[in-house]
Amino acid sequence: MATAVTVALLASSGGAGALAASGPRPSGPDGGLARFEQQKITWHRCQADAQDEIGAHLDAAGARCAEVTVPLDHSRPDGPTVKVAISRLQATDPGRRRGALLINPGGPGDPGRVYAPLLKAAEPTLAARYDLIGMDPRFTGRSTPVNCQWPIGDYVRSTGHDRRGFGRIAAQAEDLAARCAGQRELLPHASARATARDMDVIRAALGESKLSYLGGSYGTYLGAVYMQLFPARVDRFVLDSALDPAAAGPGYARSMGPYLAAALKEWAGWAARHHGRYRLGSTTARVLATVNRVDRAAARTPLRIGRHRVDTHVFPAILLLSLGRDSEQAYAALAADLKILNDAARGAEITSAPSLEEGLAYLSSPETGGAGSARMAITCADGPASRDAGAYYRDIRAHRADEPLFGPLTRAMNLPCAFWPASPAEPPTRIRNDVPALIVGASGDPKTPYPGQRAMRRALSGSRMVTVRGAFRHLVSRVFTATPDACVDDAVGRYLLDGVLPAEDTTCPGAPTR
Repeated sequence: MATAVTVALLASSGGAGALAASGPRPSGPDGGLARFEQQKITWHRCQADAQDEIGAHLDAAGARCAEVTVPLDHSRPDGPTVKVAISRLQATDPGRRRGALLINPGGPGDPGRVYAPLLKAAEPTLAARYDLIGMDPRFTGRSTPVNCQWPIGDYVRSTGHDRRGFGRIAAQAEDLAARCAGQRELLPHASARATARDMDVIRAALGESKLSYLGGSYGTYLGAVYMQLFPARVDRFVLDSALDPAAAGPGYARSMGPYLAAALKEWAGWAARHHGRYRLGSTTARVLATVNRVDRAAARTPLRIGRHRVDTHVFPAILLLSLGRDSEQAYAALAADLKILNDAARGAEITSAPSLEEGLAYLSSPETGGAGSARMAITCADGPASRDAGAYYRDIRAHRADEPLFGPLTRAMNLPCAFWPASPAEPPTRIRNDVPALIVGASGDPKTPYPGQRAMRRALSGSRMVTVRGAFRHLVSRVFTATPDACVDDAVGRYLLDGVLPAEDTTCPGAPTR
């Protein structure tokens, strides 16, 4: 999402820590959370072992790390506990320090400790005024990780073109869910509500009366939940590429299809202008016809890319992972990958394609550290899911004509929730408040579609919104993207540093990709 180094570091993150069978009895006259909020944080170096690249990166940046103890179930503070791993870079201008700023990159389930130095590098003026706090949300990274030992890296699969393909993917989803049965004690408590409460324990343990926050993608929903649960403890919150608050949970991806198709069409126009290099088609329509031809070829016979196979279940997932970045570099990378896939569809033997193989390895290799397990655990805990797998197929079939490529992917992206071995511990949070916040995003975002961003703006009636018009990117603020927008970053800096929101919702002109 943010940079190549971020992706490499996150991909290598391991998991450590374990569920405490029980904690000491609560202190104070009424027990409760006092012992958690008053705990002493012990800071230490971040690297845990020679394979811990994120820890090494944090140490090199001068960060310190710690583990904060929180209840597994915040309604039972005298019950089992878990550890939440955090990092901190102290404000470089302590005389002008104004508080702690916690960063969450979304996912759901992306570890966040590494984002403290990433934000410092991207926005040194913020690092001067704030202690920057990175957090691996519960059950991710080094925060008592859920790891179901999945045989694939993540569940991002299309159900394909017919009922038979749906049956294969449904069986895979059922198998993945069954592998998480051993984590049944943790799974009900993986929701944004639980993580937001963890954030408030961290705030209190840091000795802060209020918390500032920068959240991207799913992190916007987490931030909004915190705002709803703890409005008096909100300082300055920035939400980048907001998720529709009513869509959080197993259905969050259902609306993506038309917006992914629009982003693909925008890219196809770029590829047509570069037909001389990539030979994908000299018009937008011809490039899209090439994409459809590759999809049909993959449905007939999986395409061989080095040691990997690309079938009709994987091909749309490759597009999903690539779309949401509209820079020249990102468009060129997708065009290069499509050229290779098009050659394979025509029968060429592709012995090596490093950039494409990296994404394929992410999808098909056994998960490490439990990243895919954690993502699904959070999704399934955030809201109720239909237990009727056939309902997913009927939904796909009803939209097959208008969403032929992406509907079978996005409308079944969280199919394991239909078979999940645990139910959410509590219902989702209804977001409706007037706490001030700054929301930023792009009008053509294919992963948190703009109507959902507007829904978050309406739910947070005290907020203001800055929109990059005509941009087809997911995430727009400097720490999260390789394509920063000065207009957005000015608004973010003005709010976090000076507390000044725009007087009204505003727009920024998106720079066209040539």
